[in-house]
Amino acid sequence: MATIFSRIVSGEIPSYKIAENEKFFAFLDISPVAPGHTLVIPRDEVDYIFDMNEGLYAEFWQFSMHIARALKKAMPCLRVGVAVIGLEVPHAHIHLVPLNSMDDINFSRPKLKLPAEEMARIAEAIRQNLS
Repeated sequence: MATIFSRIVSGEIPSYKIAENEKFFAFLDISPVAPGHTLVIPRDEVDYIFDMNEGLYAEFWQFSMHIARALKKAMPCLRVGVAVIGLEVPHAHIHLVPLNSMDDINFSRPKLKLPAEEMARIAEAIRQNLS
C-alpha cells in the first residue's frame, strides 16, 4: 500500500507544494511545529533514509539545501533546522523548520493548525525564493 507521502506526490491527497523534480518533492507539513515547516521526500518509497543508495542520498540533501535556502529567505528566522526522525511515516523524509529558538523544533509541542490561506501564502513565499 502506498504511503501517505506517495499519495501526496501522486496528487491523490492535496498538498501545499513547494518544489519537485523527477526524484524529490517538497511540501508544507500540514501539522507544523513552526510556520513554514517543510517536508522533503524522495518520490520513490524508501522507508529508512540510510537505506538510500549513496548517490540518491547526496542528491536528496542537495535538493533539501535548495529548499532550505528559499525557506530562510521567505520566513523570518535565524536558521533553518533539520530533523530526520523517520518513525511517523515509513517513507524517508527531512523536516526543514524555521528556527528562532531551540523550542521551534520541539516535536513534542502541540502542532499548529494554520488557516489554509496562510499555508498557501507561506508556500507561495517559499516558491518565490527558489533560485
